[in-house]
Amino acid sequence: MDTNYRVSVPLQKRVAIVLWKLATNSEYRSVSHLFGVGISTACDCVKDFCSSVENILLPEVITIPQAEKLKELSLNFEQRWGLPQCVGAIDGSHIPILAPQEYHTEYFNRKRWYSIVLQAVVDAKGLFWNVFAGLPGSLHDARVLRLSALWELAERRHLFAQQYRNINGQDVGFYILGDAAYPLTSWLMKPFPDNGFLTAQQQVYNHKTSKARVVVENAFGRLKGRWRCLLKRNDCNLERVKSMVLTCCVLHNLCETHGEEYREEWCVPGPFPQPDVTHQAPVADTEGAGVRVALMQHLNHFGAS
Repeated sequence: MDTNYRVSVPLQKRVAIVLWKLATNSEYRSVSHLFGVGISTACDCVKDFCSSVENILLPEVITIPQAEKLKELSLNFEQRWGLPQCVGAIDGSHIPILAPQEYHTEYFNRKRWYSIVLQAVVDAKGLFWNVFAGLPGSLHDARVLRLSALWELAERRHLFAQQYRNINGQDVGFYILGDAAYPLTSWLMKPFPDNGFLTAQQQVYNHKTSKARVVVENAFGRLKGRWRCLLKRNDCNLERVKSMVLTCCVLHNLCETHGEEYREEWCVPGPFPQPDVTHQAPVADTEGAGVRVALMQHLNHFGAS
């Protein structure tokens, strides 16, 4: 609002301040100097913008796909990688933060730096359709999954409007792909554990699903390439960082769907290497095991290429 002492900061300028902060991760002091506003004003701009994106755009731009959309996603994965009924790939990515004053050891990850975890599911085009952020970096990916709304929806069988397809005698519903860190369920496929004695068929399955899972790694790369606040240590508090992470995910989808330019030189390794994948102990899920075997047989029928 305009006051007796100064006029209000125009909307376009407020948005520009936020986009610059998200894209460069510049300190608030530098941002305020560049745009000619106070440091507190720059902070308020980021807070208000990210809060608005979370409340208004996030529910519209990043949503659990419904029946017709699931068919489209499944078709895209099958056309690109030969994977029937697959509608997404899931992974976690660590976002660097400053050491919190409370419970700081919980945020100290396996690579010995402080982080929060972004869990995301992407489609075959690298667009996010589910995101969950803010848990401490010390948590295993499987634990993050179990604490997310995605797990609760799936376990209650509310995640997908199931449309089964008979594959090698097994009814296979829609599922997503994860790496070795995740549990094996009927809706979440993971590789066969490489114990040095994999069969040729298991190797083909692992190879083909691994090629498809690259789509989520690439999405994280493009997300952090555009929005450097996720690549370097963020100087904001935990709640603000979480809000900025979710905002950047929304902006990623908007940029990708509108064909915004992306330069490959932006996709550079950050100063904080991601923690290695730690294998999840086997979980007794006979339905998931049956689905994986059926998919393995299907993929081997079409060769190992």
